Amino acid sequence: MPELITPAVHLHQAWLEAHAEWGPGAHEDGFGLGPADEVGTPAGFAAWLARLSQDHCTYRWIIESDHVLGGIALRHGDSDYVRWAGHLGYGIRPSARRRGLGAWALARMLDEARGLGLERVLAVCAPGNVGSMRTIERGGGVFEGIGETPFGPARRYWFEL
Repeated sequence: MPELITPAVHLHQAWLEAHAEWGPGAHEDGFGLGPADEVGTPAGFAAWLARLSQDHCTYRWIIESDHVLGGIALRHGDSDYVRWAGHLGYGIRPSARRRGLGAWALARMLDEARGLGLERVLAVCAPGNVGSMRTIERGGGVFEGIGETPFGPARRYWFEL
């Protein structure tokens, strides 16, 4: 049975295994990993998690039996970044996809958004990402249209809470 937990230092090796599965240069949304984050050493990993705890964002990891299956982030506020990237971002490691984990985590993060008093949240995905489109739509996201981001066009969906 999966769990949604706050990122934890004791899962360093499990997180590295999930990260390696994406392969070099790939992007795992939902983890808050930046280009300057050094996560290969225990000290660097702990520093990254400490930085995450100071972001205006709620990060959760999807775990099962101490395996990191994915991550999801609920970005707070209305910054320029949130306006194009959305309030919600998530990623499921390739070997854990097609199990409904994204939809499961999305529903729980929408509950967290309600608990924070948010009335609407935005989720975006690449136009060709059929899995994310289906997850967002099944979760109640209403398609607004295609918007531009620094990485190209993105489908924009709103959740009314």
